[in-house]
Amino acid sequence: MSKAEKLIKSETERLFLRPTNTEDAEFLLELMNSPKWLKNIGDRKVRTVQDAINYIVTKVKTQQERLGFSNYTVIRKSDQTKIGTCGLYDRDGLEGVDIGFAFLPEYEKMGYAYESASKMMELGIQHFGLTKISAITLQENTESQRLIEKLGLKYAKRVKLPNDEAELLLYVAEF
Repeated sequence: MSKAEKLIKSETERLFLRPTNTEDAEFLLELMNSPKWLKNIGDRKVRTVQDAINYIVTKVKTQQERLGFSNYTVIRKSDQTKIGTCGLYDRDGLEGVDIGFAFLPEYEKMGYAYESASKMMELGIQHFGLTKISAITLQENTESQRLIEKLGLKYAKRVKLPNDEAELLLYVAEF
């Protein structure tokens, strides 16, 4: 059985978290083209549902196969609405695993990012055996910085990822 076949699903009081798959393409297309995604995460050149499917297959699924974890789709239990993503990412240029999150604008400031990211950290430590989790964010993204700090990560230094001019703030937690 491959790591992807053993992918873990999880839930919190208000949310379901399940590994992102190609059925999430329309949702990811909307999320990845939202103003905050484009400003804070960057343009991934996903313009069509087929682009989103290709992104899922080449980026998300390949990491799922290799490590057993990647991007998770966050679904609100009360109405089964896909509201955001949260995940653990193996990023070029970073030591350890990076935690990341993004939500559609109408679901921000409701505690969903903290709720899902806390669960992802728990999964990373307890299920995947991670001993270090990092997070990166732009200096001007103070909302993300507050959430990262609330999760228990501490500012470490400024970094630049390969093929990216943006200077990022790196936060780290070790367990």
